[in-house]
Amino acid sequence: MRRFLLVGAIAVVGLIFIFRLFYLQIYSGGILDLYEDNAIRKVYDYPKRGFVFDRNGELLVSNQPSYDVMFIPREVKPLDTLEFCRLLKIDKVRFKEIFEKAYHYSPWLPSVFIPHLSKEDYASLQEKMRKFEGFYIQKRSLRHYETSIGANVLGDIGEVNDAIIARDPYYKMGDLIGKQGIETSYEKTLRGVKGIKFIQKDRFNRDLGPYKDGIYDTLPKPGSDITITIDAKLQAYGELLMQNKHGGIIAIEPSTGEILTMVSTPTYNPNLLVGRQRSVNFSKLYNDSINKPLYDRGLQAMYPPGSPFKILNALIGLQEEVVTTEDRFYCNHGYSYGGRKMGCHGHPSPLAMNGGIYNSCNAYFANVYRRIIDKTKSPATGLDIWSNHVKSFGLGNYLNNDLSVGQPGKIPTSKTYDQVYGKNRWGSTFNLSNSIGQGEVLTTPIQLANMTAAIANRGYYYTPHIIKHIEGHTIDKKYTTPNHTTINKEHFEPIVQGMFDVYNYGTAAGVQVKGIEICGKTGTAENFVKVNGQRMQLTDHSIFIAFAPKDNPKIALAVFVENGYWGARFAGKIASLMIEKYINDSITRTDMEDWLLKHTLEHEYAKPYSGKPFGINKNTTLEVVDDSEFKELKELLNQINSKSRNPEELKKTQGANL
Repeated sequence: MRRFLLVGAIAVVGLIFIFRLFYLQIYSGGILDLYEDNAIRKVYDYPKRGFVFDRNGELLVSNQPSYDVMFIPREVKPLDTLEFCRLLKIDKVRFKEIFEKAYHYSPWLPSVFIPHLSKEDYASLQEKMRKFEGFYIQKRSLRHYETSIGANVLGDIGEVNDAIIARDPYYKMGDLIGKQGIETSYEKTLRGVKGIKFIQKDRFNRDLGPYKDGIYDTLPKPGSDITITIDAKLQAYGELLMQNKHGGIIAIEPSTGEILTMVSTPTYNPNLLVGRQRSVNFSKLYNDSINKPLYDRGLQAMYPPGSPFKILNALIGLQEEVVTTEDRFYCNHGYSYGGRKMGCHGHPSPLAMNGGIYNSCNAYFANVYRRIIDKTKSPATGLDIWSNHVKSFGLGNYLNNDLSVGQPGKIPTSKTYDQVYGKNRWGSTFNLSNSIGQGEVLTTPIQLANMTAAIANRGYYYTPHIIKHIEGHTIDKKYTTPNHTTINKEHFEPIVQGMFDVYNYGTAAGVQVKGIEICGKTGTAENFVKVNGQRMQLTDHSIFIAFAPKDNPKIALAVFVENGYWGARFAGKIASLMIEKYINDSITRTDMEDWLLKHTLEHEYAKPYSGKPFGINKNTTLEVVDDSEFKELKELLNQINSKSRNPEELKKTQGANL
């Protein structure tokens, strides 16, 4: 028995040694263990990041060479830190901070010591690198933005943080990743895949050469080039018109859902967030609490939509058969209800639907809204029917697009008012402001632009998106599949005619463009702000939606100008000029151009921070920029106009007008 036990024990021990030897020589020699082996140095080869082009083939983003000072903490030998810091233009305190952070991350893995050396700094340091054992220089590429526009569209790249590294093992300390805009939306497409070389070291930590003759080494796979839907020239033009103003412009091609412009102002030059000054510049932009240049107003700002929202109430009224195009309602400078009055400007009365739209009559749409909500026995049921119709136009959600940021807006339901007033304790007069795009309704400019595209298409829209083409890939089908609203197609024609008459006889008659049939709707939204905990009213916002041409539309857009007084004053002018620029690639209304470049709203934005009393500005006199700034803006305008658009692209946009 003892003999068998002894033989069995010897056999078990032998098997253990055999399996252990197999593991060490065969299994553990695999690629995964190379990353953990301290006797193997890992050298990453970074791929070329994909280029970015606009819809007309203009190069917007390319790459430029950059040099990172790398180090492996455990391999650093005593060195002349004063000389090293002088060469890198840092102090000893910063040297210690960087070293300790990298050592804490991993004493054995490479970390970036100083990123983005200039060519001059690289040249002076390269000669002396042999003196600083444990440090080496790694070449990679940085972004080079070939334009000064579209910072919110293009975004930027920056170093990964600990949270990103923990979430995605692809990234290592010092790696770069898209931080905003398309750089983050299409990060995996643009970045490519890193290559790697495994270098065998001896016991003195000296390089011996490629591990196993480089059989595990990989080459970098370059990122894919992408073409985005933005028209760079139209984007530049929009940003110029919005100079000295806060707000956003979103323009969409209705037939595809492609975003033509995505203006957010104030903005900044995207090259500010490239290189060693990125951190300093980012902090300045981030801490600008008045202008908020990093805040994308076109995608993130939620505003009351104002009068453009009336169009949806007209469509819902027709769909629910509570109103016809011929029903007339009286307006006595407003709509009276429950001892209160919703005011309105002077115009003929009574009005049918067409006149209600182009005169933007509050009383007309208050009547329509009440008929919608009160159609059923329960106001809650009526409001939920109304809410579902509104949401079918893409309002109240993120739109499921490919943009890096956004907000859902707000479309109320019966639960909204049940929570405030109690169940069955409210009616249509409790939320009558919804009839004119105020109250609990909030939208973003991109949602309004998408709503306008759905109207232009007579009842459907394509999900707004910014990607047009990816090298070697196809576009997601969700961007080519139409989303249908709950409104029947036949109800759109009278609404479109009403929007057309806004330009012919109504509130936008002063911003017409000869030769282009534009359909639009002006809007003015109340504007409140809290100062020292007190709710105060500022000058109203200026809103405008439009599409053109009336038939076979090529562009639909929404313009939002904060503190812009009323719809046609700022937003209406901008919308008309943007449409003419896109369709004709030229401008006849240079009077509106000059007016917009001359006038500033900076004084309005400074009011809450001035420490002085302020209120609603009813004054028609505006502040103007000085002559030197106006001259500079005109020169920029001439530069934009000097770039002619691709003739084939221009032919497409003009087709319906010829």
